[in-house]
Amino acid sequence: MFGNPIKDSRAYKYALWCAERGNNFVGTYVKKQAIAWLDVAERKNPEIYINEKRWKKITKLLKIMIHPDLSVTMLDGLEDYALFFIYAVFCTVRHSDGLRYYQTAVLEIARKNFKTFTSAVIFIIGLLTEPKFSRFFSVAPDLKLSSELQLAIKKIIKSSPCLADEKIFKTLRKEIRCKLTESEYTPLAYSNDKMDGKLANFFLADECGAMDNYPIEAMRSSQITLHEKLGIIISTQYPNDNNAMLEEIDIAKKSLAGLLENQRIFALLYEPDDNYRTGDEWKTEDFAIYQANPVAYTHEYIFNELCRKRQMAVLYSNKRENFPCKHLNIQYKGLGTEGYIEITKLRQCKSPYDAEFWKGRDVYLGLDLSQSNDNTSVAMVTLDDGVIHALVWGFIPKYRKKEKTESERVDYQKLIDSGVCFECGDEVIDYLFVENFILNLEKKYGVNIVQLGFDRYNAISTVQKLENAENPIECVEIKQHSSVLHRPTKLLKEYVLSGKFSYSENNMLEINFQNARCTYDTNLNQYVNKKKSAGKVDMVVSLINAVFLLQVNELDRISEDFGCILI
Repeated sequence: MFGNPIKDSRAYKYALWCAERGNNFVGTYVKKQAIAWLDVAERKNPEIYINEKRWKKITKLLKIMIHPDLSVTMLDGLEDYALFFIYAVFCTVRHSDGLRYYQTAVLEIARKNFKTFTSAVIFIIGLLTEPKFSRFFSVAPDLKLSSELQLAIKKIIKSSPCLADEKIFKTLRKEIRCKLTESEYTPLAYSNDKMDGKLANFFLADECGAMDNYPIEAMRSSQITLHEKLGIIISTQYPNDNNAMLEEIDIAKKSLAGLLENQRIFALLYEPDDNYRTGDEWKTEDFAIYQANPVAYTHEYIFNELCRKRQMAVLYSNKRENFPCKHLNIQYKGLGTEGYIEITKLRQCKSPYDAEFWKGRDVYLGLDLSQSNDNTSVAMVTLDDGVIHALVWGFIPKYRKKEKTESERVDYQKLIDSGVCFECGDEVIDYLFVENFILNLEKKYGVNIVQLGFDRYNAISTVQKLENAENPIECVEIKQHSSVLHRPTKLLKEYVLSGKFSYSENNMLEINFQNARCTYDTNLNQYVNKKKSAGKVDMVVSLINAVFLLQVNELDRISEDFGCILI
């Protein structure tokens, strides 16, 4: 009896291992991707499935490719993670048209995980299987780095008797041609070559962390007319804050968390979980190594070598940026930065919208009035039976909606339709709209506004109008400093994690929480850092401002009264 070629494969077994509960050798997002793909493999996803015919074809190609260093077939020589990546990307197709489902494949992986050979195998498979006259490009910061992939492809071809015939492949100095499909591969260097004007069926951005967005977006723009296309993004972490890989990772994470729809991304993000990324945990915790280096689990000599490198990084400060960045996928200069609240924990606090709940309640407002062409937010909170309840709204300039949707990968029209976001003004925020919205809250919800907390930046004019309105609102300036923001930031997190926080369904708020990154000052005061965050966080900031007032006016008093009773 024949076995199942999919379920008998190393790729499927590796995905099963990643998805095991309690398996800390892989990080949260690798686990999420493995679980999602297993649902596809087991036909639990109504939209996509694994094409067995394609699977068998890829298997045959892997069997005729010989690993130049190991002298075994690529099916035997590639690492488990690489087989999982290749099979998932090439064999996952849509029910509707049979076309390959994934259009972007992201691999965040530490150094010395044989990723160049993985990339080379992907390109050879593409050259042999894509339609005639397809064009393939690799993009890297410089020509030397881009040529590394070309060299790996040549080595595999020359080591494989079935591929070495010039009737199949012709290797030239500047390109590699597949005679069977009349397709060609060309390495490009960001420092030398123009990226525009090229039609790329496949492209691979290598060491994406050392580049900005231009080469990737130029390649993607070339693919607009293609029905079946693929962009592969591969990199380790880099210490700079402004690099394309950070955005690609963030988009992948939001897609895996269900915050972005229809992204068609397959992502293996080998990075340590937050509890291993902050402070000094990386110095002693072995799981930080395993989660960033999948081959460290299967090759003990690699794990031991990484442990030795880690010891040197701990002892000598001049080695600390390289080891955490390149071998743990941790931005060393950002070690004091961490995600604020994990999105799955926040979602446990979600409740249906109920306008009747708010009638007659004392509420506190938080305002984050950003620059006139950026997002603005208003939050409203109240305390009921020990639970903080919140409503939060966002505001964007009307004529910048399309631009923001494309640049931030957030469907603002959908958020507007759901009632959590408002478009106002043209190219800039209409502050009058925001002011009238705040002044109408008492009437709309039947609440009593006790105070409004604001950041002085950009808010003075609006605050004056609110204080001088027919029904004036008492406004309190909240200094945006860690010494002030630490308490409400910590309190909100504790209330979320303990299930004493409730917010009405709000996808925009969830996206903002997913973006939020926290920083610690020298006194270990924690605060949400806008500059370090991965996108818009205005809703989180306005919510923290509102929680600050609630904490000072009600929660602190409850604590004092409780103390008096004890005495």
